[in-house]
Amino acid sequence: MPARVDLACVVHCHSTYSDGTGTVPQIAAAARRAGADAVLLTDHDTLAALHRGEEGWYGTVLVCVGLEVSPEGRNHYLAFGLSEPIDHTGMSAGEIAAAVAAAGGFGFAAHPFSRGSERFRRARGMPWDELEAVTGIELWSWVTDTGERIGSVRDVARFVARPERVVDHPPATNLSAWDGLTAVRPVAAIGGVDAHQIGVRVGGRVPLRLMGYHRSFRHLRTHVLLDGPVSGDGVRDRDAIYAALRAGRCYLAIDSIAPARGFRFQALGPRGEVQAEMGGAASVGDALIAHVPQPATLRLFHAGRLLSEGYGVSLSREAVEPGAYRVEAHLPAYGKQRTWILSNPIYVG
Repeated sequence: MPARVDLACVVHCHSTYSDGTGTVPQIAAAARRAGADAVLLTDHDTLAALHRGEEGWYGTVLVCVGLEVSPEGRNHYLAFGLSEPIDHTGMSAGEIAAAVAAAGGFGFAAHPFSRGSERFRRARGMPWDELEAVTGIELWSWVTDTGERIGSVRDVARFVARPERVVDHPPATNLSAWDGLTAVRPVAAIGGVDAHQIGVRVGGRVPLRLMGYHRSFRHLRTHVLLDGPVSGDGVRDRDAIYAALRAGRCYLAIDSIAPARGFRFQALGPRGEVQAEMGGAASVGDALIAHVPQPATLRLFHAGRLLSEGYGVSLSREAVEPGAYRVEAHLPAYGKQRTWILSNPIYVG
C-alpha cells in the first residue's frame, strides 16, 4: 500500500456568495495564514464560486467548491461533487441525500445532532431527521456544538475571544450516536468549522468582525489521506480529496493543540502487511496499530466501548471481535485534557 499524503482541510465555510463576509481569494489567504492545505467551501444553496471559475489552487491552498443544501430550519447537507445546486423544495432529509447521490455527488449531514441552546431560547436547533439515510456526518461542528453548550453571555465572549480555551471535546452524545450508526454500517465522520466571519464589509474588507476566518481555520480540521502528492491540477487534486472523504480515509484534529500530521490508524495482517486503513475493512486477528506524531493519551474504542488506553506515540491491540474500531488521542492544553485527534473507524468483519 502506498505511503499516504496528509492534507489538512477546513470544511464547512461560507463566503460572500451566501452569508459569509469574505471573498473566495480572501478565504484562501486566511487558510494559507492558518497553515491549512485546502478549504471546502459550502455556501448555502449555490455553486456560484464554481460557476465563476474560483475553484482551484491559490498558492499553497486548494479551494474546493461544494454547497450546503439548506432547507428552512433543519436537514442541512454538505454536498460535494455536484455541478448544479439541488432543488430541495418539499424534500425530506433522506430525499436530499438521495438527490445528491443521484446527481453524482456525496455528502455529510451538517450539525446533525443540533438541538438548540437551553440558555438562549432563540438559538433553535437545526438537526438532521433521518440519519439512517446518510453515509457521512459532520460529527463535530465547531460553532454549533460549542454555541449550544454555552451557558452564559460571558462564556459567549470567552468563546469568541479564545475558542481554544473553551472547546475541549466533541459532545459525548455525538460520539455515542455515531458509534450506534457505525455498528450497523460504515458512516464517515468529518469536522466542520461552519465559518462565516460575522462582520461588516467596508471597502472590500471586514474591519469589524467576530471569529475571523484565519482564527477559525487554526483549530478543527479534517485531515484526508491521499494516494500520493498533489499534482497542482485543481480538478485532479480536488477529486483525490473527495475520494478520501467518500472512503472515510480521514480523521479530525485540533491542530492548534499540536500538529497532527503523521497520525496513522491501520490494521496489519499476520506478516505485517497493511490490510486496512480508516474507513476500510479488516479481519478478526489483525493487529490494530495507531501512531501519533508526539506522545499523547491514546484510546482505542470498539463499538463505542473503551477497549485499551495508554500513553505514548503508539498503541497496538489485536482485533478479537467484529465491529467498528476507532481511536482518540488526548493532550493537555490550557490547564486540562482535550481531544486532539479523532479517527474514522476500521471495520472488522
